Amino acid sequence: MEILLITLLAGLIIGIPAGYVIRKLVARKSVESAEARAEKMLADAKAKQQDLLLQGKDRALKIIDDAKRDEEERRRELFASQKRIEQRESLFDQKLLEFQEKQQKLYDKVEQVEAVKGEIQKIREQEMAKLQGIAGLNKDEAKEELFKLVERDAKDELASRIRKMDQVTTEELEEKARNLLTPAIQRIASSHATETTTTSVALPSDEMKGRIIGKEGRNIKVIEQLTGTEIIVDETPQMITVSGFSPIRRQIAKRALDKLIADGRIHPGRIEEAIEESKKELAVEIRKAGEDAMYQVGVTGIDPKLVSILGRLKFRTSYGQNILQHSIEVANLSAVLAEELGADVAVAKKGGLFHDIGKAVDHDVQGNHTDIGYNIMKKFGMPEEIAYACIGHHEDKPKTLEAVINKVADAISGARPGARKDTYEQYVKRLEELEKVATSFPGVEKVYAIQAGREVRVFVRPQEIDDYAAYQMAKEIAKKIEAELNYPGEIKVTVIRETRVIEYAR
Repeated sequence: MEILLITLLAGLIIGIPAGYVIRKLVARKSVESAEARAEKMLADAKAKQQDLLLQGKDRALKIIDDAKRDEEERRRELFASQKRIEQRESLFDQKLLEFQEKQQKLYDKVEQVEAVKGEIQKIREQEMAKLQGIAGLNKDEAKEELFKLVERDAKDELASRIRKMDQVTTEELEEKARNLLTPAIQRIASSHATETTTTSVALPSDEMKGRIIGKEGRNIKVIEQLTGTEIIVDETPQMITVSGFSPIRRQIAKRALDKLIADGRIHPGRIEEAIEESKKELAVEIRKAGEDAMYQVGVTGIDPKLVSILGRLKFRTSYGQNILQHSIEVANLSAVLAEELGADVAVAKKGGLFHDIGKAVDHDVQGNHTDIGYNIMKKFGMPEEIAYACIGHHEDKPKTLEAVINKVADAISGARPGARKDTYEQYVKRLEELEKVATSFPGVEKVYAIQAGREVRVFVRPQEIDDYAAYQMAKEIAKKIEAELNYPGEIKVTVIRETRVIEYAR
């Protein structure tokens, strides 16, 4: 055992130095091998670097040569450009010298012209002074005298030419208007029967008056309070009258009275029932009247409430003409005229149908019927061109072609024979107003309103009014009538200037 241990220790003592020596030799060989490789790589890199440097030098020399060639080329171009610029500058200097010479010559000519003008002005002033001395008038006085002579000579000729031009133009326009309107009126021919709102109620006997009045007038008070009308009971046999501004209220009162008379039972409770029934029946009739009017015209897609307002026109009249029938005529005429003139037929038709819609409620709403109608149309969402018809048909110069067509159709429907009527008092008042307007002009001798107020004949004093002034007076009278008076249709103004020379042979 001991021998074994000694052997092991001896092996360790000998093996450790031997292993160290061996390891050192192996490491030395590895280092020598790495250094050899590194030296080889370094030598290769240096050789490659040398090649790259040579290539770089070659490229640099080439670039320098190219740059030198470009620089030489640019120098040649710059030299050529500089030479051209010098040539142009020399040419410009030459032109500038020529221009200065011409300018100087022009200044000399201007001075000569100014001198000549001064001499001419002096000569003119001398001549004017001589003429003024001979005529005894200065420049302004001579000019005024010349103008008076020219005006006096040309006044009659000017008035004649104006009258001739107006006559020719008027004749041509009237001929075109007749050719356009005559077929339209013939196509829209309708009944001319005048419809008025009836406010009288027939009674079976005078005994019924007492029953309608009731004890201490209680029945008649209930009727007046619920309908907003006034019941007039006078000495007219078998007749009572319903009075009120609103045609709808008068119609309700009349219907209720007819029901009470037919029933025979007249007391406050029954009166309330009759009035409620009359209101419901009238509402149905109004809506049906509006629907029938739209069917006749061919208009659809209108709000039912607006249709009911349109139906109220059945019980509204103007100058004795039923407004609903008038609106239907205007709509049909507008459609025909719009088709002939190339306007919007749908806009013209709707504008004509609703142009007087404001009259349906003008007894209940403040304002004139044109503004009321426009507001109603806008409230129900109608386009501006349709709503404008409510205003445009009463304007002198409507803004749209469709509004002009509505205005013409309204005048045709209102001016046709039998369409409208006046009471005796209204008729006389209208004639007096026409004569009063014409008499207000200076130089008027006599005025006569003839043909039921459709024409005014004005006789002027020939010493004060000449032909041209008479022509102007006719226009001014027509404008004043349009501005101050309300009238259906149109009024013809005729100014007559007559000179009579009387001499006797003895």
